[in-house]
Amino acid sequence: MKMDQRQITKGMIEFNKSVLDNTFSAISTIQDQSAKMLTDFMDKANWLPDDGKKAITNWQAAYKKSRDDFKKATDEKYEKVAHYFLR
Repeated sequence: MKMDQRQITKGMIEFNKSVLDNTFSAISTIQDQSAKMLTDFMDKANWLPDDGKKAITNWQAAYKKSRDDFKKATDEKYEKVAHYFLR
């Protein structure tokens, strides 16, 4: 009986992690493509001042770093949850 609960818990954790990973991957792809389109637009926008381009580039870098930090934190938390429930 205890092994069944452990397997169910493991399956739930793995399923939720898989859903998070797949969703994160899809959203990251969309965000990366949007950033590429914005960069291409900025390269052709002669009317946009260099300071504006730099601000947008910095914003994109900060956004990507925050996204990567979020992914790293969630991966660490899933690992802790799995360790706690499956030891």
